[in-house]
Amino acid sequence: MKVLHVITGLGVGGAEQQLRLLLRHLPARCDVVTLTNPGAVAEGLRSDGVRVRHLGMRGNRDVTAVPRLARLVRDGGYDLVHTHLYRACVYGRIAAGLAGTASVATEHSLGREEIEGRPLTRGTRALYLRTERLGSATVAVSDTVAGRLRDWGVPAARIHTVPNGVDAAAFRFDGGRRRAVRARLGLPGDAFVVGGVGRLVPGKRFDVTLRAVAALPGAWLLLAGDGPQAGPLRALAGRLGVADRVRFAGECGVDGAPDVPAVLGAMDVFVSASREESFGLAVVEALSAGLPVVHGPCPAVDDLPAGQVPDGATRLRSRADPTAELAAVLRRHRTLGPRRLPVPRAVERYDIRLSGRRLMGVYAHALGSPAPVPAPKSPTPSTRRAH
Repeated sequence: MKVLHVITGLGVGGAEQQLRLLLRHLPARCDVVTLTNPGAVAEGLRSDGVRVRHLGMRGNRDVTAVPRLARLVRDGGYDLVHTHLYRACVYGRIAAGLAGTASVATEHSLGREEIEGRPLTRGTRALYLRTERLGSATVAVSDTVAGRLRDWGVPAARIHTVPNGVDAAAFRFDGGRRRAVRARLGLPGDAFVVGGVGRLVPGKRFDVTLRAVAALPGAWLLLAGDGPQAGPLRALAGRLGVADRVRFAGECGVDGAPDVPAVLGAMDVFVSASREESFGLAVVEALSAGLPVVHGPCPAVDDLPAGQVPDGATRLRSRADPTAELAAVLRRHRTLGPRRLPVPRAVERYDIRLSGRRLMGVYAHALGSPAPVPAPKSPTPSTRRAH
């Protein structure tokens, strides 16, 4: 099977990184087209041996992208087009239809009031629904997103849930790496370090985490990522008088910055105080690293069956004062001292290999062919404790 993945851009982001990881474990011939911004993830894909092309789209209304993309689909002899992120889903479905090729779309970032961090409008929703009908199936990255799609009016029969995946072994704790990363970032070896990973944007509410850490004398904060809130967060740290115990690690794995497993290894507690999430991949990665996790809305945890919520995950409930609630939770964690927890069984549900097999089943459905036989189940991720 030959598949063309079409994505809006390939800068560093959750959907972009998930695509790269998925292609390492997807048993199909895959090429990638990015409509805009062939950034760091494009370089990573190429280093993995994936062919990446830049369509050079000049903004949301560059309709010339449609025939150019349709021609690329036809000339490439692709069996299927798989689109990712809003703009690519709209344009990619139309182009696939013109080329006479089946298409599947993954909905990565649909919130109740936002899509990909931007407010949902009536026009955005209407265009999405009109073009959704042109595809063969829509993939939701969580049951929560599947429910939002149904609420929008997407027929349930067209929705397939394929959760995001992780390679849990890559996050296995390493004490030597922990010491090296802390030394590199100027974090004291014995410090209590709270951390967060993600785009520095308002919806992630890193300011809540920063204020909570500021309320704990002696606690440190490690933020990994970049975005428009980087400057305001630095300014806030200065106003709160804690700039000396806040570290901004930059975009993980870019320009020599530590990668995600490395920064997670340097932390003692992981916080995701996001206003809303479509999945919560960073939370699953932190659980894979054996970290205690404090989180806001997170479908990766919230959608788990009763009794399967990891012991190391604490849900933030307060809407009136999340900063005070978070500070209280962090205070309790600090009294327990540095520790690593067993990797919870729930992480097995999000093995990237399982995601790949599920997606191949969606591909088979879209093409009207029998589903592939599932591969043997992956072994349970091993665990380690900090020393």
